Amino acid sequence: MNGAFPPTLFAGCHYGVVGLGRNGNAAVAALLAMGATVQAWDDREAARVALPAHARLRVAPFTNMLGLAGLILSPGIAHILPTPHPLATMARDAGVPILSDAEILYRAVRAAGSRARFAGITGTNGKSTTTVLLAHMLAAGGVPVAAGGNLGPAALSLPLLPDDGVYVLEMSSYMLERLDLLHFDAACLLNLSPDHLDRHGDMAGYVAAKLHVFDHQHAGDLAVLGATLPDLATLRGRLAATGAEVACISGAEDRACDLYCTPHALCDRHGVIAGLDAVHELPGTHNRENAAAATAMALHLGLARAAVEPALVSFAALDHRQKLVGSIGGIRFINDSKATNTDAAARALACHDRMIWIAGGTAKAGGIEALAPCFNRVALALLIGRDAPELAGTLARHGIPHRIVHTLDRAVPEALEAARALKADVVMLSPACASFDQFSGFEERGAHFAALVRGLAPATDGTMPG
Repeated sequence: MNGAFPPTLFAGCHYGVVGLGRNGNAAVAALLAMGATVQAWDDREAARVALPAHARLRVAPFTNMLGLAGLILSPGIAHILPTPHPLATMARDAGVPILSDAEILYRAVRAAGSRARFAGITGTNGKSTTTVLLAHMLAAGGVPVAAGGNLGPAALSLPLLPDDGVYVLEMSSYMLERLDLLHFDAACLLNLSPDHLDRHGDMAGYVAAKLHVFDHQHAGDLAVLGATLPDLATLRGRLAATGAEVACISGAEDRACDLYCTPHALCDRHGVIAGLDAVHELPGTHNRENAAAATAMALHLGLARAAVEPALVSFAALDHRQKLVGSIGGIRFINDSKATNTDAAARALACHDRMIWIAGGTAKAGGIEALAPCFNRVALALLIGRDAPELAGTLARHGIPHRIVHTLDRAVPEALEAARALKADVVMLSPACASFDQFSGFEERGAHFAALVRGLAPATDGTMPG
């Protein structure tokens, strides 16, 4: 295997691709490179024009689905709820399967003759960190690895791996409900909290979508379950009935779990796997849960036990996920822009005893009331974005000092001033809200925060991380 898929792998196959964003463009390019013919469409003219011309590519609206081996919809395009896209209805009426790009990757790998294994990671929170951490651990152990999916590179932009390789895929609920044959040798469901309910109808629909990560598992496979999952015993029994090994993991000292964390070590039933005192890039119980999940899968996939601790120590945290972006006069500025819901924000807030908290944006249902148990850690909240008044109302009811500052440009310098005055050693951007009222996404929001922090440093006695 040289990393390239055979150019005639899908010769004679015809696919439809709708939505020419990151996933769609990668799907078009990969399918053409494997010999398929493709019809592609996007309602945005700029996206259509930007697609490179190819002899086997037709960019045109769909009038029928005749002859399609599959339709790849952008993950954000609904095919069932809340209202199916007209092209999804057309495909179902024609008996054409609606597939995830991860499904096509799996089929391509097997058609190319590779026996590379697949690891799938999902959950409401923590799946990106766990995906990157598992890939890092395997790579550090010399295993050929490619990581992507919902995180980073689209699935169909990943190379062909040899038989001993591992694909590590972050799987969103949108991707999981469009699987058919994909079989994960190691699969993980970290946690569940309400999210994307408009897309799945209700919490039961959301859970059902997430559980597809375990489809087709059998003896010799591994299913990893977070200790906080609802009805854990029933789920564990259901998965054990497939013959797969089931491992329950916790970031706390829960000795009923197969892997758990003490204050200083990651352990299993055989004892200490890795010391954690030198692991600085995975703060908090939730990140220790991520480490336990990645370790369970890495060991199953062949990583030596002795290689776990060095890999954890050398791991560099993802941007926008409790990432230290600067330190000014002993005050640490932490970018947790990825915390777009209260469950994620609670995990970050629990890591620090006293902070200036920057929050706000477009609030999820219920606002920030669920964060009340963490409010005693907040010396002052600085609120930005569209729903700042709603958040201010919640904080006022709980007697938490707060100010509406509207923008990050105001919040960051005011946070430094407040941290000095109130003797708080952390400024935390953990918005508990979506970012689309002011930014293109959490990445742009986090990058702007980091840039503002860097802008403060020259006027202070601070130091910035290299």
